[in-house]
Amino acid sequence: MLRSASTVAAAALAALAALPCAAQISDGVVKIGVLTDLSGPASDATGEGSVVAAEMAAADFGGTVAGKPVEVISANHQLKPDIGAQIARQWYDSGQVDLIVDVPVSAVGLAVQEVAREKKKLVIVHSTGTSDFTGKFCSAYGMQWVFDTYALATGTAREVTRRGGKSWFFLTADYAFGHSLEHDASKVIEENGGTVVGAVRHPFAAPDLSSFILQAQSSGAKIIGIASGPPDNTNAIKLGGEFGIFAGGQQMAGLLILITDVHALGLKAAQGLLLTTSFYWDMDEATRAWSKRFFDKLHKMPTMWQAGVYSSVTHYLKAVAAAGTDAPLAVAAKMREMPVEDFFSHHGRLRPDGLMVHDLYLVQVKKPEESKYAWDYYKVLATIPGDAAFPPPDPAACPLLKQ
Repeated sequence: MLRSASTVAAAALAALAALPCAAQISDGVVKIGVLTDLSGPASDATGEGSVVAAEMAAADFGGTVAGKPVEVISANHQLKPDIGAQIARQWYDSGQVDLIVDVPVSAVGLAVQEVAREKKKLVIVHSTGTSDFTGKFCSAYGMQWVFDTYALATGTAREVTRRGGKSWFFLTADYAFGHSLEHDASKVIEENGGTVVGAVRHPFAAPDLSSFILQAQSSGAKIIGIASGPPDNTNAIKLGGEFGIFAGGQQMAGLLILITDVHALGLKAAQGLLLTTSFYWDMDEATRAWSKRFFDKLHKMPTMWQAGVYSSVTHYLKAVAAAGTDAPLAVAAKMREMPVEDFFSHHGRLRPDGLMVHDLYLVQVKKPEESKYAWDYYKVLATIPGDAAFPPPDPAACPLLKQ
């Protein structure tokens, strides 16, 4: 019997509806680009380790999502915003990249987020820390997964001030991240009865911090706050010891210290430092199991940034599978809908402004005699609940919260 045109059309529509959700994956591949520092001062804490973490997440997910392959690529932005933005634009326009991750440092992260907003594609940053990322520069396409400067200030600056470190002088890296870190820490210090007596700003990756250290030393402040990341933070701590800052009764507080920094410094130089971290490899069985797999590939333990890359890529792939599409806003909605539950985050949640809220940990670097095995560096002093660690949503700053 011949069927009518309407019957044939209905059958075709039914067949389309029955197709698996893989049909909704653009370009036939889910491609993740790790945009990182592969050769510069942030490469030890991000770099190849961030690429490996993303590849581990894709492999652990089975190498496919919604019936289509998952591909991980990488590029070196050389810590330059213009190069980072150029790579991101090429990836989004013609490279079939659906998601960009990692992106040290803050200036590069903000530049890449603007490209993602323009191209209506997703970006998740892990080593971009400025709180403006989810504040005045917030985007429906941008997410901040591991930390922001407010969270680090809440953990380290507040705790040191409460323990008697009432007067502070900041040694600040002169770029967006350093400025944001100093600003947020200063606010926390003053709220807890401390004072900021001064600050000096130095170029990022300065070849010689001696004159800046001497200014901090002569300030007479009890605490010298190191508002920078690698390599400036470790260089400042080394010079502080050489210039007799600790012997003279002053202390240093690193507002961003990574486990790779402690490893480079050695416990003798780093012992006693208080810091806040989103992740420590030796927290529990789950963190140890994943970290040992990572160690087998790179022969070093992961930083919080690298562990965060794995967590976010896994959550992204879960959202693609649940949404049945890689359409950016549909995936982002699923990512916000589902709790972030893994070895990196317990009961984490992604807010509408793009900030992933999760617990942080106040830790102290062990003395050499307290360390029992390789990479046994931290004593966990306290868990800081996510709602206490991260800033509250700010509708006045982020337009997304006004909708």
